[in-house]
Order: sequence, then C-alpha cells, then structure tokens
Amino acid sequence: MNLNDILSTAGKHKRRKRVGRGDGSGLGKTSGRGHKGYGSRSGAKRRLGYEGGQTPVLFRFPNRGFSNVNFRTEYQVINVSALNDAFEDGSEINATVLAELGMIDPDGGMVKILGDGEMTKKLTVEADKFSKSAAEKINAAGGEAKVIEKKSAKQKAWAKRMTAKRALKAAIEAKKSATQE
Repeated sequence: MNLNDILSTAGKHKRRKRVGRGDGSGLGKTSGRGHKGYGSRSGAKRRLGYEGGQTPVLFRFPNRGFSNVNFRTEYQVINVSALNDAFEDGSEINATVLAELGMIDPDGGMVKILGDGEMTKKLTVEADKFSKSAAEKINAAGGEAKVIEKKSAKQKAWAKRMTAKRALKAAIEAKKSATQE
C-alpha cells in the first residue's frame, strides 16, 4: 500500500449529520437550529433579496422614467444584396421562402428589408416593412416591394363579430325559406 492510496480515500466521504440524537452529540435538543423563530421551523428557506421583513433596498428607491422594452417591435432584417445573391431573376420572395433558405428564423417575427448593397435582379418581395432605400432599389431594378398589411386586434375582433353576424343571418334566412316551402 502506498501513501497516495491512503490520501485519495481519506476525507472523500463526509459523514452525514445525525441531528437530534442527544446532547452529547452537540446537535441534540434543537438540532443546530437555535431557539424559536423562522429558521427553526421546517421548510424555512429565505428567498433571494429577503432582508428580514424590512423594506428591501430595491423597493426603497423610486422608479424613474419609462422603458419601452416590453412594447417595441422587433424585426428580422435582410439586406437587398443578400436577396440579389440568393434568388434568380423574376423570383417571388416572402417570409416562408426566406425561412426555408435559412435566411430568417421561421418563428422570429416580422421581416424588414434594408437597402444595403446593389439590386440588379427583378424580384417581387413581400415583407412587413421596407426601408426607403430598399424599396427604391427594388423598384428601380424593375421589381416590386409589397408591404404586408397587418390587422390590429380591434380589426380582427370586428371582423370576427361581422362573420358571426353574417352566419347567423344566413341561418335565419335558410330557416325562413325552409318553413315557407
């Protein structure tokens, strides 16, 4: 047996604490939890930033300003030069085609076309937004820049109500014509 064999195992496995096994163990009676209070109870865990019940530092300072971070619109951007390189003359481009080629993330949201680079091919591009220079370059090359019109939540709700009204009206008319015959 070598010295390194002994040292490798010495202290490798720490013995578990056996609490509540008499005063002689040093962890008897209160089992190392002290007397009374929150810490002595079972399930006692302090959350991050807890300061013993006093108002936490984070709440003591006033909130100032406004952040638009939760409401901003994020776009996946593509330059005209990338479209010019990736597609043949006369191609029709939209978000699904771009996602299939791996140029954008399919679940990444709206697409914006930017005007960096040259456009020599006649392409029909359909996107959520175009920069002014991108639209000019696409149109100058003989292509077409189509902006996808998005409906607001109010417009969608109104359209849904109108569809339901039309369906109800059609059902009533059908019922009337069936009773008259």
